[in-house]
Amino acid sequence: MKIGLLLATLALTLAVTQPAAAQGAPHPGRKPPTILLVGASGMIGSRILKEASSRGHYVIAAARHPEKIAGGPDIQPVKLDATDAKAFADEARHADVIVLATSPRGGGDPAAEAKAVADTAIATARATHKRLVVVGGAGSLNFPDGRRVVDTLPQNYRAEALAMRSVLDTLKTSDTNWTFFSPPMSIAPGTHTGKYRLGTTVLLADDKGNSRISAEDYADALVNELEKPEHVRSQMTAAY
Repeated sequence: MKIGLLLATLALTLAVTQPAAAQGAPHPGRKPPTILLVGASGMIGSRILKEASSRGHYVIAAARHPEKIAGGPDIQPVKLDATDAKAFADEARHADVIVLATSPRGGGDPAAEAKAVADTAIATARATHKRLVVVGGAGSLNFPDGRRVVDTLPQNYRAEALAMRSVLDTLKTSDTNWTFFSPPMSIAPGTHTGKYRLGTTVLLADDKGNSRISAEDYADALVNELEKPEHVRSQMTAAY
């Protein structure tokens, strides 16, 4: 009887102590996607880099001058010419998503430069089957009445704006998984508030007519889009 009682007690003990193992431990959260960030040393790119790495994303931080990028446990600075198709594809294969944060300001023809970089990025996204998120321009948006923002910009900004609008047109005819993120009229270094409005193709402005966002909040919205895609194969914008 004592042996039987001992066995019964042991069985009861096992039944009480085993459920956690039988049910399994809670599943860890989904691993943040690895990002190939092209243009990581720029004003906007550097903010995206900071925001993404602060959330646990591993970032391949690509730039023409990677020495300007501070490395870290989740940041790998690499040198990259965004028009070098082979080098671009080699880096993209190590990432889950490509973020293109370059500007056509190399001193030449902005339209030609923007097209060359965009064509390479689109070809890379297609060849590697990666999502492509492009940092666009406000000139790619429309006013609520349907007028194009680009047509109202000062002449010295219009060439770059038209170039980026052309990139958007190219994306619309491509077979890639893309998002084109246009900032409002004003984007500059500022503070991270996490409070802003999202839109699609229409320029956003507050009740005083100001269309603006800090680069930090723009980066916040972009990384949110990477983590939870809501603007697939479409344009988006954000502003206060």
